[in-house]
Amino acid sequence: MVMEQQYQLAQLNVGNMLAPLEDPIMAGFVQQLDVINGVADASPGFVWRLQTEDGDATTIRIYENELILVNLSVWESKDDLFSFVYRSDHKHVLKQTPTVGHTPTPQEAKERLEYLAQHGDSPHAFSFRKSFPSSI
Repeated sequence: MVMEQQYQLAQLNVGNMLAPLEDPIMAGFVQQLDVINGVADASPGFVWRLQTEDGDATTIRIYENELILVNLSVWESKDDLFSFVYRSDHKHVLKQTPTVGHTPTPQEAKERLEYLAQHGDSPHAFSFRKSFPSSI
């Protein structure tokens, strides 16, 4: 008997930009966004990513500091996310285990990142260093 998958993996990537996106120092990063998003969208196990109607997430802020950029995505498994993360330049990863069909909000991801920072790895929020039985 095949068990139905109960969880997917939510990933929050938080970056502190060196300057606003319009600054020339950020041009290389901005030029790669469509490529990186395309790789994510086409990656095995990719489910969803936070984006505006324009297909971008660079205007979405969950912190008061306008230089903090976030990316939130959902994956079928830890292995799928791990494969994507290490083919690209994503360095700071937060994973959560939402039930299948649950789309995490940026605020929920922020809360879990803060929980991870305060309490360390747990079933509620964890890093690649450790995962838990209910996790992927």
